[in-house]
Amino acid sequence: MDLDAVRTFLAVVDSGRFREAAAELAVTQQAVSKRVAALEKELGVRLLARTARGAEVTIDGQAFLPHARALLHAEERAMASVRPGRRALRVDVIGRRLATAGLLRGFHLAHPEIELDVVTLFDADAAVAALGAGTIDASFRAVTMPGRRLPEGIEALPVLDEPLQLLTGPGHALAGARSVPLARLAGHRIWIPGIVGGTEWAAYYADLAARFGLTIEVTGPDFGPEALFDTIADSPELATFVGEGTRLVWPQGHDLRRVAVHGPTPVYPHSLLWAADNPHPSLRTLRDHLAASPEAPGSPAAAVREADIWSPAWARPRDRRPAL
Repeated sequence: MDLDAVRTFLAVVDSGRFREAAAELAVTQQAVSKRVAALEKELGVRLLARTARGAEVTIDGQAFLPHARALLHAEERAMASVRPGRRALRVDVIGRRLATAGLLRGFHLAHPEIELDVVTLFDADAAVAALGAGTIDASFRAVTMPGRRLPEGIEALPVLDEPLQLLTGPGHALAGARSVPLARLAGHRIWIPGIVGGTEWAAYYADLAARFGLTIEVTGPDFGPEALFDTIADSPELATFVGEGTRLVWPQGHDLRRVAVHGPTPVYPHSLLWAADNPHPSLRTLRDHLAASPEAPGSPAAAVREADIWSPAWARPRDRRPAL
């Protein structure tokens, strides 16, 4: 249905005259008549009747009137949904319990006026493809994996070096420690089920294991964190890695322990990715917020910690933060 014709019909109804509707729409009176006639032909009914007093709405016109207004209202909402600055900022956080979701929650608290649409995509390839297609505005990822480069037009800003912690059950040999040297984990079984080859986290853990002689087991399907916690809680041998900023909930009887790792501390290098030609005005606000965080790599507070951290050689260097 021609929405210009619907708009013209409503202009005639609201003004009461074809001539006044033409002036309002900045078209000729003949154009108004043609549009209304075309709409009547499409609907197969007469909507308006010309009288000496102007245009009167017929019975069929009265039946169509509320639907005509709804059509134009739907058009307005559809246009607003994609207009820059009017639609929600769509951000991929990988997982809703991870530190990246916490970063976005902090942004929301600081800028409650900005509407957010939070999504979780599988891996960096899917996220970069979505950024290029414009289906998301930003993504938190570790970049770039060995042998790969970000596509032209995709920018990255390091936003958080998240320390890894060892998660153990109460019977594990390291359960009573407040912190352990990374080298001491050699020989212990670290279980991270469901790691998928070709993902950024698979590349990260492969480099970590090779660099420090760790035994990281990836056997078995990933049944989710609850199943992992059940196994870790009952095992005196198995442990796993979790991010310091990851929000975990487990049954009280599990008595799981989070143990800090040092000398050096392995950190997961989170960056914010976005398409350089993305026009959403809130994207700049998000980047500014994250860059100003005391946790951001390159900040004075982060510089104190960087002497005792490890991340893969392929992770984006801290001194190459792109200009905002």
